[in-house]
Amino acid sequence: MNTERAVPADQSLRAEQSVRAERPPHAERPDPADLALLRAAFGAGDGGAPALGWAAVHAFEAEHGVVLPEPYRTCVAEVADGSPAGPPDYGMTALAELPACWGDDRPERDLSRPFPLTEAWSWEDDERPEEEIEPLVDRVFDHGSLVLGTDGCGMYWHLVITGPGRGSVWHISGEGAVPFAARPAAQPATAEPATAEPRHAPGPAGGGFAAWVAHWAAGRPWFDGE
Repeated sequence: MNTERAVPADQSLRAEQSVRAERPPHAERPDPADLALLRAAFGAGDGGAPALGWAAVHAFEAEHGVVLPEPYRTCVAEVADGSPAGPPDYGMTALAELPACWGDDRPERDLSRPFPLTEAWSWEDDERPEEEIEPLVDRVFDHGSLVLGTDGCGMYWHLVITGPGRGSVWHISGEGAVPFAARPAAQPATAEPATAEPRHAPGPAGGGFAAWVAHWAAGRPWFDGE
């Protein structure tokens, strides 16, 4: 995987410690266009699992000391809690679950601690000692994110729910981590020369959950050359 190297931020502050039982008036609201896209992608007959409901979403947030980012939050509560059809290739994991291939001997995940990255990081190319890199990699896999699903071969998609990158989707593998918005395949096909700034597929802008689902629903590949 060709990623830029970035030193992970070593953040120790706990984020979003409490969650009200009901959404307060000033809380984040989903974009109606994003919700319409998600309803179409996970509608009846399209493989979407039943919605979880707001009571269960609030209970999950209270248990873990987080507030889920929109529009994922409303999608799980009102549209679908996961989808066997995807995204990604092996289906979208339900809120309180992990992919079957995640393994039982991995460290306990802490959703309330900040996800440590704001830029892509290829740790297989990092020249620091392994004993220094390994605990940082553990934080990338286990702090501040939900595992949305897997493409197999140790490749996972994560949704950041705590930290500066809250709401962004990341591809994390044994070699490194890169945000969805920065992937070359997340750019539309064009005859124009490549630019320094990543561009995105038609639909919701950026590298968030709605853009990730839109990319999948359009049948576009995650990687160059697929």
